[in-house]
Amino acid sequence: MASEAEKMAAGEWYCCLDAELDDLRVKTRRAVHQHNTMPPDERGMMAPALRALFREVADSTFIEAPFHCSYGINLSLGERVYLNAGCTILDSGRVSIGDRSMLGPGVQIYCADHHRDAELRSQGIEIARPVTIGRDVWIGGGAIILGGVTIGDGAIVGAGSVVTRDVAAGATVVGNPARPVRRD
Repeated sequence: MASEAEKMAAGEWYCCLDAELDDLRVKTRRAVHQHNTMPPDERGMMAPALRALFREVADSTFIEAPFHCSYGINLSLGERVYLNAGCTILDSGRVSIGDRSMLGPGVQIYCADHHRDAELRSQGIEIARPVTIGRDVWIGGGAIILGGVTIGDGAIVGAGSVVTRDVAAGATVVGNPARPVRRD
């Protein structure tokens, strides 16, 4: 029988109220705390404990403080990725951010999707949906990216937008829900 962590990784329904997952979240909170409280000249591009958590991370990735993630183990960050202050990534699912992409302050990425049945939701049943952000993407401050979304290379997400659907490469989207901007 698969563990809750294995179900989460496989994109199946799982219970987030699980001791193994709780242990992973505690380890992550410690690493996030180190990152957010280290003096900037000691921290550098990111705190060592945070860097050690990530699935993949380029040496040139820069994460401002404060920052928050749920697990870290599901994050892949490419070359020269920049996460501005206040970014939150709830990475129960895989999150991949391509080379040279920039996230403005307060950007939030949510992979967890809670069950629609209230009884199952109260028992901690959820599913993890991945987020893929291509290369050279710019996501404006305060934007929210929901699980299951792919944002294509070179796309722009306007500040404050809520992205509920895939964004085509090179497109600019704005609003809630985010919609493409027509170009004349």
